Amino acid sequence: MIASLLVVALAAAPAAKKPYTVQAQVALKRIAGFRVSPGGDKVVFSLRSTDLEANKGRVDLWLVNADGSGLKQLTTNEGNETDPSWAPDGKSVYFLAARSGSNQLWRLPLEGGEATQVTKLPLDVDAYIVSPDGQTVVFASEVFVDCDTLECTAKRLAEKSKVKSSAQLYDGLMFRHWDTWKDGRRAHLFAQKLSGGPVVNLQKKQNADSPSKPFGGAEDFTISPDGKTLVYVARDVGREEAWSTDLDLFSVPLDGSKAPTKLTTTNRATDGIPVFSPDGKTLAYVAMSKPKFEADKLRVMVRDLATGKERSLTDAWDRSASTLAWSKDGKSIFVTADDLGQHGVFSIDVTSGQVTKVISDGNVSALEVTANGLIVLHDSLVSAADIYSLAVDGKGGLKKLTDVNAAAFASFSLGAPEQFSFKGWNDETVYGYLVKPVGFDAKKKYPLAFLIHGGPQGSFGNHWHYRWNAQTYAARGYVAVMIDFHGSTGYGQAFTDSISGDWGGKPLEDLQKGLAAALSKYPFIDKNKMCALGASYGGFMVNWIAGNWSEPWKCLVSHDGNLDERFAYFDTEELWFPEWEHGGTPWENPASYAKHNPIDHVAKWKTPMLVVHGGKDFRVVETHGMSTFTALQRKGIPSKFLYFPDENHWVLKPHNSIVWHETVNAWLDQWTK
Repeated sequence: MIASLLVVALAAAPAAKKPYTVQAQVALKRIAGFRVSPGGDKVVFSLRSTDLEANKGRVDLWLVNADGSGLKQLTTNEGNETDPSWAPDGKSVYFLAARSGSNQLWRLPLEGGEATQVTKLPLDVDAYIVSPDGQTVVFASEVFVDCDTLECTAKRLAEKSKVKSSAQLYDGLMFRHWDTWKDGRRAHLFAQKLSGGPVVNLQKKQNADSPSKPFGGAEDFTISPDGKTLVYVARDVGREEAWSTDLDLFSVPLDGSKAPTKLTTTNRATDGIPVFSPDGKTLAYVAMSKPKFEADKLRVMVRDLATGKERSLTDAWDRSASTLAWSKDGKSIFVTADDLGQHGVFSIDVTSGQVTKVISDGNVSALEVTANGLIVLHDSLVSAADIYSLAVDGKGGLKKLTDVNAAAFASFSLGAPEQFSFKGWNDETVYGYLVKPVGFDAKKKYPLAFLIHGGPQGSFGNHWHYRWNAQTYAARGYVAVMIDFHGSTGYGQAFTDSISGDWGGKPLEDLQKGLAAALSKYPFIDKNKMCALGASYGGFMVNWIAGNWSEPWKCLVSHDGNLDERFAYFDTEELWFPEWEHGGTPWENPASYAKHNPIDHVAKWKTPMLVVHGGKDFRVVETHGMSTFTALQRKGIPSKFLYFPDENHWVLKPHNSIVWHETVNAWLDQWTK
């Protein structure tokens, strides 16, 4: 009888949870974006799953009711279906797919039936929006600037494919950008009736991209409520493109009857994210004020379209806004913004400019406004992104509409995160996060993974990251600590600005004091078993630490980090970045490039280091990783070089991500366990 009861008890016991692994991380489903129906009662979204056999992601469309009921999959095609949007009547969904051999616009009726192809163009459609009246689609395609038609570009590409030589001749910058070599084409916007007919080139002869490169999308252009006008973002600055951040707003009739007109004629810094008010009388957008600075505060601007008068709503608010969305009555604008280690939602009164916090915990990466409230995409250090509803005043908190990884999260254990603060440089308050190891026991000692974020104007906040996720270290028995040093975003613009010209100064002091604060506050950290890791600026900082703060570290990991600040200027593609950070070019201000240059401190290197680099990284070119490894090997320092010839500044392919994590974890274990 006792044995029988034991069998029953064991059968009823829940399965033991497993530690979180990179294999689990790669397998997680990812919501890539969503759109709310015109009636506000349904949400269509893109869901990415991973095909490990094919070593890539697959994206399908799903639908859920705005109350969280009725979840169902809309598409099951082997290819990707992306960028969903609604027809104005809410009865069908548009999306992009390459079902016919090239990326085109398709339409799926929700009442039943198969998807039908809407556009049959000779070139890929890269981004699109449908006019409010449902009559016209505006789309982006890569074209040669001197070609007025899509057919002209398609013909020229066919002719180029027959040329035997691979030589490319350039007469200006940028000849390559992010991870792509230029071939003379630009992203241009075109309009066509959804019923077919002629294609209208809305950017004839404009030598500029819209959407902007490399990360721009449909948020870079918008159609007025009356369907007559397109406003778009472009950097039309001629030969200064590589060292200019002057993105402007342009207006053009949707029928192409007039040439584009520049709206933001006085601002030489970045303007972006244009959004028309519901009545079409006002245009909201974001604007920086410092030319050549990519991390300046983004103010929320409103422009009276009848008079051209503009005003800033957020001069008194020391945060940088993004993801603009008008309220239905046009009286307020909802934005997201970094704020003390969170990325929350805020409401801005259009008349007074008063800012009200709606939600602060976690990370909101997308939002839309409905008649009943907000729909947002939210994640945190302990949860991947899902879709939630939220009242416009935040009362009642988040209500989950999707739970796409419920089974996965139920199967593994996570480390508990905790935010802490300390007195950093100049006794100013600096914030950080600690994530405890899975199965934490306060009586034990644990090794430390000290994660250093990139940017440098970025943040390691309350966010579920798919490349630098603290949970991957917590699952292996490490304490993960992340410090938002001076230069980080979400703590005021002066805090962000303070890193410029001082890359190895204030941030290093914050990291040192942050580590000391963590060791004092959390006695379970084993101070004799600590490794520091970072990518991009974090990789630079690891290279800087190697020669200027090597004492506490058993090992280091430097991913895509500059070794020589002087030469980094000459081999990167976006020159505005080093010119701002170092106060000019290397020949104008050589002292700034030498002030905190890791290569000048190689003689002091002694800590074992793993170096990682991508062959398609044109932001921090691969020779920096190779040179770092060469110095380590020549000095006889234990070191390894992990190279991905097919990756850019990030490691994106599923199997490459697995190798990255396994190699990094083995390196940490080798020196701390």
